[in-house]
Amino acid sequence: MSLQARRRALQLGFFALFLSAPALNLLRFDLHEAQLWVLGLRWSLGIDAFRAGQLSANEVALSILLRGIVPALALIVGFLWVAYRWGRLYCGWLCPHFSLVEGLNALLVRASGKLSLWDRQSQPGVRPQARYWPVFVGTALFFGFAWSITLLTYLLPPAEIWGGLWRGTLTPNQTRFLLIAWAVFSAELLFARHLFCRFGCAVGFFQSLAWMANRRALVVGFARARAAECRDCSPAQDACENACPMRLRPRNLKRLMFSCVQCGQCLQACDRSHAQRGASPTLVWTVGADALRETLRHNVSQKGKP
Repeated sequence: MSLQARRRALQLGFFALFLSAPALNLLRFDLHEAQLWVLGLRWSLGIDAFRAGQLSANEVALSILLRGIVPALALIVGFLWVAYRWGRLYCGWLCPHFSLVEGLNALLVRASGKLSLWDRQSQPGVRPQARYWPVFVGTALFFGFAWSITLLTYLLPPAEIWGGLWRGTLTPNQTRFLLIAWAVFSAELLFARHLFCRFGCAVGFFQSLAWMANRRALVVGFARARAAECRDCSPAQDACENACPMRLRPRNLKRLMFSCVQCGQCLQACDRSHAQRGASPTLVWTVGADALRETLRHNVSQKGKP
């Protein structure tokens, strides 16, 4: 199985998990009961037992520490450690939103030849087909609704929400929430997918900060001595910067690749383009000492500029 096939499989699996987690009680917070569910179990800090006189103050304090603070810190530290070593792997390999970004990009390219409605130029080598416009808009609206109702089921019992939707018995507040969330999510998917990933997502932002702090972290390295080979990259649609779903230029300095999600699509495009000329790719993943040398070369090149 190729790298991209493995990545797609992980994305689909995590997307299915994201949608089904509330119904399976894998993770949700019930506002009616003020109860957190984790992996099918009621997750309690012991506060109710303390109020009922079943636990002492010391026992409930220890419960809050061991069942609340320690797991939360372990999750945050582990998440940032992964980002420190390998960058925004969660974004590029698991994140449900980024999966939609890539899928909607592909549909919009087919419809308009562009990766964004705001692009001035079309992607090279692409012939727009108007019949994909309804597919693009319909997909964005469908998943905008799916996200809004899924978000609500993370806060209220899924059976209540889905049953109320089917029978038309949702409360006015539930209906308003769904309509507003649907409008917001759909607008974001239609018009601002990349902007949200690059500038609006706190999860991605803190991953990028951790990644930038490590000079030895996984990074796309560019063989600058062979830069002339990239001038004749053919076909044009295989150019690495056209393949990047985050609209980045993969041959840039690391600090200009702040929002790179390590999806590897630029590497695949580079490999495909150079293979047609019987050459090795100029873009490769580097880590450790190789990544450090790549970063130092960037710093030296910058200092040498007037």
